[in-house]
Amino acid sequence: MTATAPITDFAGDHFWLSNFFPSPVELGGALYVTVENAFQAAKTLDPEARRAFETCGPDESKMRGMQVALRPDWEDVKLSVMLGLLREKFAIPALRRRLVATGEAEIVNRNVFGDTFWGVTRAGGRNELGRLLMQVRAECG
Repeated sequence: MTATAPITDFAGDHFWLSNFFPSPVELGGALYVTVENAFQAAKTLDPEARRAFETCGPDESKMRGMQVALRPDWEDVKLSVMLGLLREKFAIPALRRRLVATGEAEIVNRNVFGDTFWGVTRAGGRNELGRLLMQVRAECG
């Protein structure tokens, strides 16, 4: 039996794993065009600031997310927020099928921009996004 190669790139053939992939998700009664948009909106409790994330692209959303006033409990809830958004994204049948089709492959959010919480760099990292994707895959399978 051969081991399945890990998935380490969320671009190209695996862009659908990225939080920037167009897949509408709902959060707090609002619809966002990507998981990234909804996640960045969830960082703040300011309704006006949240609305700004509904219509921008994911790149702009990520930048805006660095400028919002963080909700006081953000560090405590960010993993559960991401898990909920990923569950919603992969409730879309076509995306669910693709995720399940990855089988037992390890999913690693390898990046070059220094994110060692959600991903891994040359220096290592926690790979929390990869872990959550594998958790959702197990729930779907």
